[in-house]
Amino acid sequence: MKIRKTILALWALLPMALPAQIVDTDDLDDYDDEDEAEVEVLYNEEEGDYSPGFDFPEALTDANLDSLMNQYMSKTYLQDDAGCQQLSENPQFDREVYIDRLRRMPTVMEMAYNDVVRSCIDRYMGRLRRQVSYMLGAANFYMPIFEQALDTYQLPLELKYLPIIESALNPTAVSRAGATGLWQFMLATGKAYGLEVTSLSDDRRDPVKSSYAAARYLRDLYNIFGDWNLVIAAYNCGPENINKAIRRSGGKRDYWAIYPYLPKETRGYVPAFIAANYAMTYYCEHGICPMASKLPVKTDTVMVDRNITFQQVAQVCNLDVDMLRSLNPVYRRDLVPGLSAPSALRLPTTEVGRFIDMQDSIYHGAAVMQTKRDEVAIDETPVVQSTPKRTTTKRSQRNQRSVTVKVKRGDTLSSIARRNGTTVARIKQLNGLRGNNIRAGQNIRVK
Repeated sequence: MKIRKTILALWALLPMALPAQIVDTDDLDDYDDEDEAEVEVLYNEEEGDYSPGFDFPEALTDANLDSLMNQYMSKTYLQDDAGCQQLSENPQFDREVYIDRLRRMPTVMEMAYNDVVRSCIDRYMGRLRRQVSYMLGAANFYMPIFEQALDTYQLPLELKYLPIIESALNPTAVSRAGATGLWQFMLATGKAYGLEVTSLSDDRRDPVKSSYAAARYLRDLYNIFGDWNLVIAAYNCGPENINKAIRRSGGKRDYWAIYPYLPKETRGYVPAFIAANYAMTYYCEHGICPMASKLPVKTDTVMVDRNITFQQVAQVCNLDVDMLRSLNPVYRRDLVPGLSAPSALRLPTTEVGRFIDMQDSIYHGAAVMQTKRDEVAIDETPVVQSTPKRTTTKRSQRNQRSVTVKVKRGDTLSSIARRNGTTVARIKQLNGLRGNNIRAGQNIRVK
């Protein structure tokens, strides 16, 4: 998606002015200061749910489920809970019930109710019931990481549900705009918060590094706005779009007051966040069964100082390549770039000792599989212009004899080539040599 206007000077001075995601601001209408900020939601009978004046976040779509369930973590550690009876339809409750449930949640952040929030709750509890079931199971993998990062910076722990609307808890998720990882960092924002990205690795896909970067970014946004609803909105579209909406609303600093002046996706962002908190708290009341999960085996890291491939590690240590990818989502091309800088490879704790014992074989195999050349030879053979062909007699062929010299101590291919009026490349070609090594007493053909 494209941003119509950006203030580059502000971006250069304030890293927090970069949005985590980029949303389309072309859908912003022009409002007069007198226009009233109203929230309108219409029920769409054909779709079977509400059709609000906003776009649902990408993660609130049905298309994510197949890719989520095909991940190694899902296939290995998640399964349907046979002891839980999941309802096929979403039970409906009175408005007062939703208001009371939201009020009772132990949160610092405001969890207000209106028809927009209700439409997002209905989306989660209705069309996305199966995805909620998956996320409840996958939460066992990621929520402890999110909570630790948020607690480190003294942020509300309910922010741990932000990745649900960002990525549906998929660490390798990539949005249409290029936002990547659980927290959906854009490239510039990620780099501003210390997340390195190269052709081989992407820290935005690292659950731990990206969680701490997201916590710092959310803290900085709160220092700007002092209101958590505005922080959540700014995380989606960037502080400049929030400031623009505040100006258009006549200076109001309440999310619901500036709601009509926001990009469509951002209008649905705070309601989706409230709905995610509701869904992860009251799923049982809506007949949704969490997928039964068993936590992955304990893991540890080894530091690698050479380039090695997942395939070679898997082959030598008899491991599953998909498991290595799952434990190391930071690496984009199944290669740990340890040669650039010491890099961590996460392994099951039980396999760390085997890796250390067999690392020579792993390094050797990875070197053999390496496709990039460290050094290349230049063909120095002089280009011979074509001349008319002449018939060569058998006698003249016999006169074109080869010339062989014996290598003396201290000789090199270069010195031999100079003495005999030829080139190193020609000598190597005549003798079938791949390298430059020769030994004293060796007979070398020079012509």
